[in-house]
Amino acid sequence: MKFYLSGGTYALLVKDLFCSVETLNSGVSPTELPDLDVTDVCFDSRNVTKGAVFVCIEGYNADGHKFVDDAINNGAVLLVASKQLIRRNNDVPVIMVRNTEKVLADLSANFFSHPSKELYTIGITGTKGKTTTSFMLASILKKSGIKYGMIGTLGIFFGNNFIESKNTTPISYCVQKYLRLMVDSGITHVIIEASSLAYLHYRLEHVRFSSAIFTNFSVDHVNPSEHRDLCDYLDCKSLLFENCDSAFLNMDDQKFKFMLNRCKCKDVKSFGINNKAADIMAYGIKLLYEKDKMGVSFNTDGFFSSEVKLNVPGKFNVYNALAAICIACRLGVGEKEILDGLLETKIKGRMEIVPLPENFNFKVIIDYAHNALSMENLLTTLREYKKGRIVTVFGAGGNRPRDRRYLMGRVSGRFSDYSILTADNSRFEKTLDIISEIEKGVYEEDGEYMVIPDRREAIKYAIQTAYEGDIIVLAGKGHEDYEEINGERRPFDERKIVNEIIADMSR
Repeated sequence: MKFYLSGGTYALLVKDLFCSVETLNSGVSPTELPDLDVTDVCFDSRNVTKGAVFVCIEGYNADGHKFVDDAINNGAVLLVASKQLIRRNNDVPVIMVRNTEKVLADLSANFFSHPSKELYTIGITGTKGKTTTSFMLASILKKSGIKYGMIGTLGIFFGNNFIESKNTTPISYCVQKYLRLMVDSGITHVIIEASSLAYLHYRLEHVRFSSAIFTNFSVDHVNPSEHRDLCDYLDCKSLLFENCDSAFLNMDDQKFKFMLNRCKCKDVKSFGINNKAADIMAYGIKLLYEKDKMGVSFNTDGFFSSEVKLNVPGKFNVYNALAAICIACRLGVGEKEILDGLLETKIKGRMEIVPLPENFNFKVIIDYAHNALSMENLLTTLREYKKGRIVTVFGAGGNRPRDRRYLMGRVSGRFSDYSILTADNSRFEKTLDIISEIEKGVYEEDGEYMVIPDRREAIKYAIQTAYEGDIIVLAGKGHEDYEEINGERRPFDERKIVNEIIADMSR
């Protein structure tokens, strides 16, 4: 069966790799294949090495079926496809399947020997709050000494390892590979942001969840490249609760009963705010505002009763904290570790406050808000803490849904006191063309604004013209440390840029 090759890579006989994989009645059947030693499963022809199986994935921007010759030249010994192939080399056998994304998930799980069975897996789904809840829980686990890993929007973390990820939930092969690496490095628990697209594209197939969290549901991700309609979006999110051993649900959300009905486990608990029917309830919420801190405090009642403080702003983060508390209690973590973990939670690019010298009496906040919904949540939250103006510096991504631009403009025009329109990963579009579409939305709300296409100069202007008590919001880039222009990623870390501007002003 499975054995290690030099360098720690796996090899598996093809008949074992394809066990439990459903095939079509065309092409070669796995039972007809010789006893090939498969050294890897690949979905990108550029990563194929000698002995690999190449699975043709038809993505939104590229189709793997068009790159089979490259895969063969790189050493592929077997091809998996869902449609007819045009190729120069016919010596490499082909297995035809109904859905290559599903089969990639099957093969990947078999190849890495189903690593989720060796971990306590925690899945978090919801339109908002997945990343924040993940980091709150990670901070608690760290305090308690539990060896954990994370897979989510900000990347893959375990031990001292960090791996960048382009998607909230990576493709199935990467999920299985990283889970196997975690197991082999001594990780016992893993937190996974379970996006709706992950279920739509079988990325979490064969991952059994020990515990699952539902944060909230709202309209998002419905477009030609994502979900066909809101029902599809909701159904995909609910699949997490059909494959878990325990579930923790936001009782205040309008889709609570829908998710509850989807739960196939018996261990289900709820959380809410001022909701006595919930298994754990938060009450007495207060906003906290200090020099370099904005947060919230509250009390809890139910299976966890205590006073909680967070150094992340916003009343909605109370829900995220309650979700993290639910899992921590399920794992038997002590009260002190829970409270200390929540207090010390820091999330890069999520309402991240940039520390400033004492003589600068305003705040600079970096946030990943890059669509109308997330921007509205961000700005309405900050208005609760408002002492001066809210000045929002933002743009919109090029080669992305164009309606985002106008809608983001309207939101900033409505909830900001002043908007500075600038660049944000213009990609292959012209920055000024993107800004002109944002401008229409700001103008419609009669908002005050200025156009400064260079993002560094826009940030500099916002800081140099700030008044005491202002909150300067740098929206859109969040954790990113680059600008993407014409296919090139150039270094652009807003934290460093703010510090450089402050240093120049202090001379």
